[in-house]
Parts: sequence; C-alpha cells; structure tokens
Amino acid sequence: MIRIAAVGDVHVDKDVVGRYRPALEELPDRADALLVAGDLTRHGTVEEARCFAKEFGGLAVPVVVVLGNHDHQSDQQDQVTEVLQDSGITVLEGTATVLEINGHRLGIAGSKGFGGGFAGACASNFGEREMKDFVGTTERYAAALREALHSVEADALVALTHYAPVPETLVGEPLEIYAFLGCYQLGQAIDSAPASLALHGHAHHGSERGRTPGGVPVRNVAHPVIKQAYNVYQLLSGEIESSLTTVG
Repeated sequence: MIRIAAVGDVHVDKDVVGRYRPALEELPDRADALLVAGDLTRHGTVEEARCFAKEFGGLAVPVVVVLGNHDHQSDQQDQVTEVLQDSGITVLEGTATVLEINGHRLGIAGSKGFGGGFAGACASNFGEREMKDFVGTTERYAAALREALHSVEADALVALTHYAPVPETLVGEPLEIYAFLGCYQLGQAIDSAPASLALHGHAHHGSERGRTPGGVPVRNVAHPVIKQAYNVYQLLSGEIESSLTTVG
C-alpha cells in the first residue's frame, strides 16, 4: 500500500507560518509522501517561498510540488523554485520523479498546466495571434505533462497539476471561469499513460472528486475544498492501478 498526502492552494506567507506545521509533523504516521498542487505562495516572491520552505520543508517524508499561477505572479518563479529545491523539496515542471515506497515504485509526473476549457466550451488554436499564443501555452504544458508521464517506469503513477484536467472537479465555480481553471488537454495527457491518480488544485469553490474520460480518478485537493491540512489517498497494492481509498 502507498499512502499519498496531498493539498494545494496553501498560499503561504509570513502570516501562515506555523499553521500547517503541527499536522505536517504527524505525516510519517499517516502517509509516505506529501504532494502539493500549486499556489504554494500568495504572490510568488522569494520571501514567501522561504516561508513555504520553512513550513513544508524538512519533513520526515518526501515533499513533491508543482507551482501555481500565484507562484508566477512576481515573475520570480525560477528563484522560487531554487529556494524550494535548496530546502529539499522536489519541484516538477514537465518532469517526473520516482519514490521507493514499501517495496513499490511511485512515479509522480508534474506540470502547472494552464487554462483553455473543456469539450464543447474551449478555446481553439485559431484566429488572432493572441488566441493562438494562449492555446499554444495550454498545449505546451499538456505536452510536457504527457512526456513526463511516459518518461517513468513505476508500479503506480500520479499526475500532479495545478490546473484541473476535468470539469467535474470545478462544480461549484461559475461556469464562466471554467476556461481559466483547467483544460481538457491535461486530461488527455493523463489518459495517455497508465496513471493511477490525478491531483490538482486552483478551484477553491470546486468539488473534490472527478474522473478523466479514460477512468483515472481525479481529486481537487485545494485547501478550501478539502478543508484540512491534507487528505490521504491510499493506492492499494495488488490493485494499484485501480483501487483508491481516501482517509479523511
């Protein structure tokens, strides 16, 4: 069995330091790894990244993250990434990592992702250069996730993004902003690989549970949605591709 703790949209700054730490210190008894689905900071500054590293770094379990749109706000995402990596946190962007857990290999492929919408209500790569640039960005992030997913050999494979790969986990958000919360191309990338689970954040007023067209379980782990320091998802050995339980 592999136990994955996950949360997103923690928006850490100096005022948040200490809020999550007591629950995080209990992780070794509850989970084998912690995944954070973006929006680690409020405004993407180096100072806030140091606050996140203080709060979420130095744990007794591996910590793997992707950045979110807030983490790009100050155009310091490269410096933010460096701060996090220096603290022992793995940052994924179109890349993957493999963790050895309980005799199993857990692969985690990550990308921030981007918006664009879903089938029947999505942007298309047509028309003005600005629109083609927008959709081109969406396609680049999805292609990077697909490549990362296919780059690893593991017993269980998790896709970690900030933007949503399916619309089901956006239910509760205004329909008018779905196109800015996720895109179908991420779901296609996830379905192209033998993924066991997909985790994302970003949709604060969304719903926790969804599924890709190919049947991969999707969980929105944004903190305002799960309303606790993290959820724990168990991938059961022997049925590791399909069997998933949640510990509240």
